[in-house]
Amino acid sequence: GSLAGTVTGYYEPVLKGDDRRTAQARFPIYGIPDDFISVPLPAGLRSGKALVRIRQTGKNSGTIDNTGGTHTADLSRFPITARTTAIKGRFEGSRFLPYHTRNQINGGALDGKAPILGYAEDPVELFFMHIQGSGRLKTPSGKYIRIGYADKNEHPYVSIGKYMADKGYLKLGQTSMQGIKSYMRQNPQRLAEVLGQNPSYIFFRELAGSSNDGPVGALGTPLMGEYAGAVDRHYITLGAPLFVATAHPVTRKALNRLIMAQDTGSAIKGAVRVDYFWGYGDEAGELAGKQKTTGYVWQL
Repeated sequence: GSLAGTVTGYYEPVLKGDDRRTAQARFPIYGIPDDFISVPLPAGLRSGKALVRIRQTGKNSGTIDNTGGTHTADLSRFPITARTTAIKGRFEGSRFLPYHTRNQINGGALDGKAPILGYAEDPVELFFMHIQGSGRLKTPSGKYIRIGYADKNEHPYVSIGKYMADKGYLKLGQTSMQGIKSYMRQNPQRLAEVLGQNPSYIFFRELAGSSNDGPVGALGTPLMGEYAGAVDRHYITLGAPLFVATAHPVTRKALNRLIMAQDTGSAIKGAVRVDYFWGYGDEAGELAGKQKTTGYVWQL
């Protein structure tokens, strides 16, 4: 393939909120729901048309067992691609159905059915925490709750920026995170419509450790701002040192950096593709939201 690829940026957002529901903090940050079941999908079933039987093996896990399975799953109803390694769903009657979409969850499908780690004040900031995969919740007392990725509903990630441009809500060049946030603040009546375009939904877990530690990446180690990145593990070995040559998103000066491939992301696909970790907080968010530059990546 081509030597040049795309370097984007991500960060760990800091959300205002509370550990209990208040008039200001109303948007729940969900842990793994009680009825959520993840079932490993053998490569041979990825063509996705078979009827299979599912048996529960643990609180949130199951297996395909066509002789001893208790529930029927119609794989054609699940969002399966060539990369799918597990199907995520729930038991209903005698069937195993795809797990709820973002729209269904925002409409109350999880009420009383999932642990809540805290409540965010701003639904758009919470949406972007789903895209980033982790964050911190700052409570009125000044305490930080560190929140990391636990699992996802396995529905495909759909870019709301592209949808907003297609609908004429934003010009194509304005679909950065900052542009989307500013539009949403001015047009709250479009919130459910726009956010609902992305059916993918992330479930979180509370992370132990100091509030100075970075978020934990796919490698299981804390990420250090400006020295870590997310890659496509089909092409780049997790844990490998990488040399990235690209441009700074604001100054446009050369940004040449040795980083560690410590993370993955559902939107990070391809051999020459790095999502550069800028750190946490608003300043890192400004840089991450503007980072979409051509770059070169060497695995050392």
